[in-house]
Amino acid sequence: MMLVGRARASVIRRTITPTVARAFSGSAPEYDVCVIGGGPGGYVAAIKAGQLGLKTVCVEGRGSLGGTCLNVGCIPSKSLLHSSHLYEEATHKFADHGIIVDNVSVDFEKMMDAKSKSVDGLTKGIEGLFKKNKVDYVQGWGKIAGPNGVDVSLNDGGAQSIQAKNIIVATGSVVAELPPVPVDNEKQLIVDSTGALSLKKVPEKMVVIGGGVIGLELGSVYRRLGAEVHVVEFMPEICGGVVDKEINKAFHRTLKKQGMKFHLGKKVVASEVTGDQVKLTVEPAEGGDGEEMVADVVLVSTGRRPATDDIGLETVGISTTRGMIDTDATLRTSVPSIWAIGDAIDGPMLAHKAEEEGIAVVETIAGSHGHVNYDAIPSVIYTHPELAFVGKTEQELKEEGVSYNKGTFTMMANSRARTVLDTDGMVKILADKKTDRILGIHILGSNAGEMIAEGVLGMEYGASSEDIARTCHAHPTLSEGFKEAAMATYDKPIHS
Repeated sequence: MMLVGRARASVIRRTITPTVARAFSGSAPEYDVCVIGGGPGGYVAAIKAGQLGLKTVCVEGRGSLGGTCLNVGCIPSKSLLHSSHLYEEATHKFADHGIIVDNVSVDFEKMMDAKSKSVDGLTKGIEGLFKKNKVDYVQGWGKIAGPNGVDVSLNDGGAQSIQAKNIIVATGSVVAELPPVPVDNEKQLIVDSTGALSLKKVPEKMVVIGGGVIGLELGSVYRRLGAEVHVVEFMPEICGGVVDKEINKAFHRTLKKQGMKFHLGKKVVASEVTGDQVKLTVEPAEGGDGEEMVADVVLVSTGRRPATDDIGLETVGISTTRGMIDTDATLRTSVPSIWAIGDAIDGPMLAHKAEEEGIAVVETIAGSHGHVNYDAIPSVIYTHPELAFVGKTEQELKEEGVSYNKGTFTMMANSRARTVLDTDGMVKILADKKTDRILGIHILGSNAGEMIAEGVLGMEYGASSEDIARTCHAHPTLSEGFKEAAMATYDKPIHS
């Protein structure tokens, strides 16, 4: 998912206090909770509500649960990233390990089939969890009809009205359009991320418009499978400026070394489909003479926007800001019985952020307490090497005038990385100069997405870099690089 601005930077920890269900006139509502949207935030909220004994219904019109993430986002892209990585290992790395294989080829149809099977199994699994936790599942598109009402246009025809004490809006996000380059996934020439996950063949040349998470991940897939991949990015750097600059430079160098070609500080101002190719007109972002680029497939990956149109917000007077539903610190809208979470509100468009918000809201509705610590929500780019980070970047600390210590450790000096011949990357830790409390963690390397969890746990509970450095890490593991970076932050590393 695309990275966007950090969520409510002024809120370090959002603690949600118990609420009292609103009183109603007339008959009692049919449900305690109605969740509109069955993506990661919505289905997790629904399951949690069921676990807490709340009578719950989830409304989803896609026809399968899991939202964008599971159906046409996080999950299928990770399947293709893994499969394409195996192919690249076989064609470029096996020989370094003394493994000689000849005539390695790609059965692209079978690769896509493996992706689809993973998705199907997981979506059906969520339906099973709904049944287990007594969550009703209504297949159709939900629209707010009042403070306690949701009207559903059912997928199989007809309509259904639902009454609930609480409504949770979890409608997610949709692809942001780029007017000069209109997407038509069926023709498979100009596609968005959904189309790129369903191509019938590997293109000879692909132009990716947008150097963010989605573009770099899917661009990596097709580069590994043999496509010549060009990335056109409006900004002067990849990743939209949200990644630590030191790490981002190393990341950019690695992707270039792998063969991805970058055109930074450029914008696409026009496109023309001619036969089975697309011609793009590309200009400098600040203006100037344009140039033409021709591709077999153009992937438009210029971000996502909240899916909040035509869901009935205006019916009850709920306001939005740039499409994001306005909420208070408890994720409650201006209507006390209606809440909003995930991509539909402010903050990074991340599945796990939506999940945390969904659980917090449901716990509040049930009369308990919930919290979301926005300073401890990790982000991961699943290229190879992976890039993972949590907390503040070095540039943010400088801008905020925070005194800090920095520790880095290159994976070239990590014994496990050297053993498996996979040494690209580094670990970087930033800690408060006075207290040593960890403020930010940035990892570039194999398995960074798993390694970051240790850092998130540490930050959630206020760990210092010395706490991490004095914690025994198994040898030989990639995680020792994390320990060494922590040692470098408060003292000195051993192996560097």
